[in-house]
Amino acid sequence: MAVSLPMFMVGLDNLVVTNALASIRSDLGTSIQGLQWITNSYILGFAGLLLVAAGLGDRFGRRKVFVSGLSLFVLFSIGCALSTSTGALITLRALQGMSAAAVLPLSLTMLTVAVAPEKRGVAIGVWSSISSLAVGIAPLLGGAITTGIGWHWLFWLNVPIGLFAVPLVLRVHAESRGAAAKLDLLGVLLGGAGVLALVWAIVDSGSYGWTAARVLGLYGAAVVLLVLFVLWERRSAQPLLPLRIYRNRAFTLANLASLAVYFGLFGSIFFLAQYLQVARLHSPFVAGLWTLPWAVMPTICAPYAGKLIPKVGAGKLIAAGLGLAAVGLAWCALISDPGTADWQMVAPYMLCGIGTGLIFAPSATVVVTSVQPQDIGKASGTNATVREIGSALGIAVLTTVFLGRGGNYLSPGAFTDAMIPGLWICVVVLLAGAALALGIPAPKPAAAAAPAATQPALD
Repeated sequence: MAVSLPMFMVGLDNLVVTNALASIRSDLGTSIQGLQWITNSYILGFAGLLLVAAGLGDRFGRRKVFVSGLSLFVLFSIGCALSTSTGALITLRALQGMSAAAVLPLSLTMLTVAVAPEKRGVAIGVWSSISSLAVGIAPLLGGAITTGIGWHWLFWLNVPIGLFAVPLVLRVHAESRGAAAKLDLLGVLLGGAGVLALVWAIVDSGSYGWTAARVLGLYGAAVVLLVLFVLWERRSAQPLLPLRIYRNRAFTLANLASLAVYFGLFGSIFFLAQYLQVARLHSPFVAGLWTLPWAVMPTICAPYAGKLIPKVGAGKLIAAGLGLAAVGLAWCALISDPGTADWQMVAPYMLCGIGTGLIFAPSATVVVTSVQPQDIGKASGTNATVREIGSALGIAVLTTVFLGRGGNYLSPGAFTDAMIPGLWICVVVLLAGAALALGIPAPKPAAAAAPAATQPALD
């Protein structure tokens, strides 16, 4: 509960604005590129500092960095709530994401080191269930609040949660650190700047085109910075990112599967939530109600998925989840039309939700059990970075396809016709991820031991 509640809050803010985008567009006069930036600025700030936050947690104390990030997140949420322009909202969303980078990956690390190895699968299942709930319920909650009292209150909601969570974390969790004796400062600068340039290039690709000079320049800068980062990490005695963890096939394939999951999940939800408002003419709240099946199913399935890991294998569960999500999105693509009855979307949304619920717990388990105990924090930060890159990439690719197909918010038919090709791209990416997940071997039992330097604590 102590780390899961803050994780739920920052996960919620990834998508909570989805069903509020139409209202924000009307209120602030925002273009589709501006709406993309309101969503992606959070992802940009988040992804750029995930590796850095993991390193800071190992060096200065995970609880200390976690609570600092949580406190700043609440402060920047207040700024978002008070925003009166698109530029201010985008800036504060980016700062929100930067502070969230200290919360989400460290929540999994703190949970892992606080729970006995034999109970870890169930604990991660519950953690994944709450994470899934945040992703799934965000459009509904965002729609309800936007319809009822206005989109600004999406951010005021974080204030009481944060005020409750900070003292709870301080009371329940003991401080823990990683093995690093000093911070890899050059690794922090190169890695953070490289990821930031990469995600920024992806975000700009949807607005300026994939061959625009500024986009190519950002991709070039990302390549140079990340190559220098890898070269430095190979030489560093205490690297920010131990490259040996990528020699583990399970860890590498789990990260690639996570990339596919978040590409398909965020790319599709970004447009499906708006489809219910633009094409079906629903209010944000009603649109959220119709996506509730997608929200509920992961919460139900994720704890059971955690229990099934020893019997079925994490790789098979992840592959099954990706496959079901692909079938659900393919179904959506086949039947989406301005005249499609809302109830016809319930079954495909449920399939997507079941698939999502089968993915999160097994992938998190693979990440923390396929590396050495001292590398758990950095592995969690790396996996979270990959997920955010997938989110930004999914939204950017689908936005490019949408605009290229002549999509707009004025015609329900034009919006739907431009959305459907993007859904098929998500289907292909999810199926590719499923094929990769089948190659994930069972994690080594020895990697499940908690770091000796930490003290167990109740969660």
